[in-house]
Amino acid sequence: MIRIKARAPTGRAAVLPTVWGAVAVGYKFGCPLAQQHGLGARIVTSAVFFAVGTGLIFHVRRTLLQELRLARRAARVAESVVLRPPPPRLDGLDVAAAQLSADRGACVGGDLYEAVATEYGVRVVMGDVRGHGLAALGTVAVLLGSFREAAHDEPELGRVLRRLDRTLARHLRERARAEHPAQGTAEPDNPVAEEFVTVLLLEIGRDGELRALNCGHPWPYLLRGTRVDPLTRAEPFPPLGPFPLPAELAAPSCGRLLAGESLVLFTDGAEDARDGRGNFFALRDVLREVVRDHPESPQTVLRMVFGALLHHTGEKPADDIAVLVLRNDRKEVQLSGAPAPARQAPVRSQPAPHR
Repeated sequence: MIRIKARAPTGRAAVLPTVWGAVAVGYKFGCPLAQQHGLGARIVTSAVFFAVGTGLIFHVRRTLLQELRLARRAARVAESVVLRPPPPRLDGLDVAAAQLSADRGACVGGDLYEAVATEYGVRVVMGDVRGHGLAALGTVAVLLGSFREAAHDEPELGRVLRRLDRTLARHLRERARAEHPAQGTAEPDNPVAEEFVTVLLLEIGRDGELRALNCGHPWPYLLRGTRVDPLTRAEPFPPLGPFPLPAELAAPSCGRLLAGESLVLFTDGAEDARDGRGNFFALRDVLREVVRDHPESPQTVLRMVFGALLHHTGEKPADDIAVLVLRNDRKEVQLSGAPAPARQAPVRSQPAPHR
């Protein structure tokens, strides 16, 4: 669990207000001018107390700004630990990811993503916790921790999703008990009634085969040459939290990610972003512009998408936005179970017989 503690005020911080207060009291009771009732004496007294009040206001403001900077720095550190950037290269895949938080004060959001290389292939999670800020960061932490373990332990993608579902339900029950301690050890009523998380799980095999499970999350876009298409149009499951998972959770195949092709995963804050006139952000059109001439690297795609997003929203997004780009940079894609093509022996030219 991540705890961010506020720094207690030190004795040094209280010295200046004490000095200013002593000056004001000393002037009032020790200076003969302060005992007079003439206009000049009143002007001087008012000036002294105005100076004291101004000094106290500036001191309090400076202290509050320092505490705010410390809180933001702690929030950034917490987010970098929980939502650590993925490695730039993962089992032959180029990877780039970034997040933009709507809560500028806390600098953290409710989006989550991770990519890990396992013996079952590269497994990726992209999710969106309801809300944003420090309250959502706790849910992000427990879900990412569960995924990082389950991705290596579970051979089937459906079992990874069930682990995430159980982890979320347990976390929400514990949070409900902490927020309502009067209930004691009793199970809270409907602890997940208003909480949900959208989750997309992807598995990319060594042969490029894609398998996916989607719980209420936007489908990623597949960049194939200069084409930009959704990975699939299948109906996703409901988000995690309010509804139970189906009994059968076999991850269907969604085709293959061939060499040179890319996947762009994103949270709904990207396509739901609006400009000042209420127009939605056209992510698919922006991706078409990015790959119009030739496919770009994940870092370039990420930079151009976020640049267009900030321009569209006037640098004030209303929701958290996360984007993760994976590009298959493997030199050869060998189909699983397919025998390697046999090499033919070189044909040597024979000299023509003499007649």
